[in-house]
Amino acid sequence: MNEPFAGDKKTGQSILGPLERRFIDWGIPKVPKPILSQHLTMVTLAWSAGTILFGWLATDNRAWLHAMSAMVVGQWLTDSFDGSLGKYRKQGLVKWGFFMDHLLDLLFAGSIVIGYSFLVESGWLEFLFLILLLVTTATMAVSFLSFAATNQFQIAYYGIGPTEIRIGYVALNTLVFFAGTEIFSWGVPLIVALNVAALAMLTIQTSRNLWRTDYEANVDDAPRPT
Repeated sequence: MNEPFAGDKKTGQSILGPLERRFIDWGIPKVPKPILSQHLTMVTLAWSAGTILFGWLATDNRAWLHAMSAMVVGQWLTDSFDGSLGKYRKQGLVKWGFFMDHLLDLLFAGSIVIGYSFLVESGWLEFLFLILLLVTTATMAVSFLSFAATNQFQIAYYGIGPTEIRIGYVALNTLVFFAGTEIFSWGVPLIVALNVAALAMLTIQTSRNLWRTDYEANVDDAPRPT
């Protein structure tokens, strides 16, 4: 018999997870009734478009980075509330919500990379942003593919989840506003290196876990994980 769909039940705990959960539980009953979970999900399209627009505008005036930060905060708010609101209102959009919510999360993550790419001159830094875009989408794909294989959806690793990452974006925008885009000359290579290392670590960990699961299930000719 097939396991029940568990896309609405996340595993893994981030540092700010308990505090975030209390805030969501407090705020959900206060959401106006005309606003439904799908409305909150789809507004990520607006957050994504705004992020790209304000990243482009920041090339002439770094103050627009604060507007970009506002997009990040707005996306955190709607993304945090949409699934919980659907459960609270008993809307039943579990599988649609999983699909559309995380598809738009992927779109938003890409829009942030694109927004930052406007702030560097053409050349090797621009190429590094292409690498970062690839690594960002691949890292998110690890969670999706692992869920497809295990029916356990994990989005927080080693205490770091989407909320902590969003805080990092806001902190980076503030730093660039005061320090200037010159920090990208060393900051972008560092961020790419850290993201590549994180992707490699998560991929190896997930691969080992799935390999072990196959072995313990007595799959024919499955060697022991090394």
